[in-house]
Amino acid sequence: MIRKIIKIDEEKCNGCGACADACHEGAIEMIEGKAKLTREDYCDGLGDCLPECPCGAITFEEREAPAYNEAAVLAARQAKHNETIPSAAASQLGQWPCQIKLAPVNAPYFHGAKLLIAADCTAYAYAGIHNDFMKDRITLIGCPKLDAVDYSEKLTEIIKRNDIQNITVLRMEVPCCGGLEAAVKKALSECGKSIPLQIVTISIQGEILSNR
Repeated sequence: MIRKIIKIDEEKCNGCGACADACHEGAIEMIEGKAKLTREDYCDGLGDCLPECPCGAITFEEREAPAYNEAAVLAARQAKHNETIPSAAASQLGQWPCQIKLAPVNAPYFHGAKLLIAADCTAYAYAGIHNDFMKDRITLIGCPKLDAVDYSEKLTEIIKRNDIQNITVLRMEVPCCGGLEAAVKKALSECGKSIPLQIVTISIQGEILSNR
C-alpha cells in the first residue's frame, strides 16, 4: 500500500540515538552507529522522531510500505516491558513454622543455626529482608504487643536446648519492639550461654538506623 512513512538520511545521521528513543513503536534501531528504520510495519507515520533529530536527518515520504501493524507493536511493547520486570526473588525462609509462639523448642534445623529473631513489621518495612537478613539463618518472628506475651521463656528453651551460633534481632524503631529485644536479652541471660548478639533497628521508612 502507498502511505506516509519516515525516511532516514544516514549521511546526515550523527548516531545520537534520539530518534530511536523517541520512537514509541520501536521501528527505529541504532545499527553500527546509524539510525535505521528496521520495521516499516511498526512506523505509524506520525513522526514523533522528527523533532528529536538534531541533524534534520529524518523526513516524511509517501511510498509503498507495509500497513502499520498496531497489534504487533503492542505485543512487542508488552514483551519488552516483561523483560524489565525482575523475577520474584527466592524465599530465604529456612524452616516452618516461623512464629515464635508456634516454633518447637527443639528441632534439627536449630542445630548449629544462626538465628534471626525479627519483629513482624520488619518484613514490610525493609524490602531486602530475605537476602540481607534471612539468608542462611533460621528465622523466628513475633510481635510482643500483638501477641501480648513474654517470649523470653520460649526463647530461653530454644537457646538452651540447641547449639545456636549467633543471634540477630531485627526490630523496628517503635517502642513496642523494645519488648522483643528485651525478651532475647533475658533469654540469653537465663540460658547460661555466651552467644554473640546483634541488634539491628529499622526505621518506619525502611532504613537501617543502627547495627550494634
